[in-house]
Amino acid sequence: MSDDKSGAYWRANIKLMLVLLSVWFTVSFLAGIVFVDFLDQYRLFGYKLGFWFSQQGSIYFFVALIFIYAWRMNALDRKFGVEEEE
Repeated sequence: MSDDKSGAYWRANIKLMLVLLSVWFTVSFLAGIVFVDFLDQYRLFGYKLGFWFSQQGSIYFFVALIFIYAWRMNALDRKFGVEEEE
């Protein structure tokens, strides 16, 4: 892989990681800790929303982010021709 293509690959990789980490931070820290009192005004599945985010929602989002990362990285690897062979 050329230096230009390698640099573009890593820039795309870092951009994806920063986006996913910001979603993780927003859901786990902001929704689960900082804005919990505001979110507790609403209910989800019978539970206060702030409580749900801090106890279950952040875990669901984290697992979803793992699958999204794997899916997007596979697409990125195919785009730059560095995918794994089966």
